[in-house]
Amino acid sequence: MSFSVRSLAATTLVTLLGTGVLWWGTDGLDAYTAETARRVEVLHSPRPLPAIVLEDQDGRPFSLQEYRGRLVAVDFIYTHCATLCRSLGTDFQQLRDRFPRGAQARDFALVSISFDSGRDDSARLRKYGDTYGADGVRWRIARIRDKADLEPLLQAFGVVVIPDGLGGFEHNAAIHLIDRDSRLTRISDLGEAAELAQEIEKLL
Repeated sequence: MSFSVRSLAATTLVTLLGTGVLWWGTDGLDAYTAETARRVEVLHSPRPLPAIVLEDQDGRPFSLQEYRGRLVAVDFIYTHCATLCRSLGTDFQQLRDRFPRGAQARDFALVSISFDSGRDDSARLRKYGDTYGADGVRWRIARIRDKADLEPLLQAFGVVVIPDGLGGFEHNAAIHLIDRDSRLTRISDLGEAAELAQEIEKLL
């Protein structure tokens, strides 16, 4: 066997081994990034969520576990946001309008959670909710009651929030679906409200 042939064979073997490792390490090439890997993991193994007390736009305390038996769409926002959060609000409007009021009362709810609880008091939450028609029943706008609970909640959902130094935040934006057992079961991108609604309809 000539040197060039041996070299080609070695290169081919290394490529095959590398492809195999990549396939195994990325769940069949589905998980190219940490964000994609997080979404694939949640689909395969729904994630339990911490029982953290939230406060809605009317000052009422509640937890996500109180929705057990229903499906819940959750997004993370802050009311001063003029970019991603507006898109999230529009997507949530589409989800709200897709389902009849009765179905939402029984089986499906929407919760927007602010990670800027220092500025987002009840008045700010109500103003944000009024902008998108959140009624405080089918769709609640909430904040963390105890600041110490913020990081555990963000970690559970895989949400990254970084102050931008200008009074705002850089953050990843998605719609998170919680199943009837209060577990995070699906993460969808912005602009995928119609696709997510179809998945929810199959579960109702």
